[in-house]
Amino acid sequence: MKNTERKLFNVRGFFILTATVTGLGLPITGLANHVLQMEPIISFSRHAWMSAHNILGILFTVSTVSHAILNRHILLNYFRGYAARSGITREAVSAIVLVAVMLFIAVGHAVH
Repeated sequence: MKNTERKLFNVRGFFILTATVTGLGLPITGLANHVLQMEPIISFSRHAWMSAHNILGILFTVSTVSHAILNRHILLNYFRGYAARSGITREAVSAIVLVAVMLFIAVGHAVH
């Protein structure tokens, strides 16, 4: 028999949407922090942007870890299948390259 009853709240959807929204907000607040870095620490605007960046970072971390926990069976099956194959996937190479380039840009600009 087909179950047509709708869930009241989709927890998986909630966590991935929270990660998406906070992930989009982190660069904005990080850029604002970077622009306001010379302002006095007691400045309201600098403190507000720092607080926003901190809470977005915490929410992003909690939501991505929760998302990984809720999807652990899928992730474990992926890694088991990866272990059976030899070589590294294009997706993994792309992710590594993206992170390395972004880190190089973000950290590299600070070296004078």
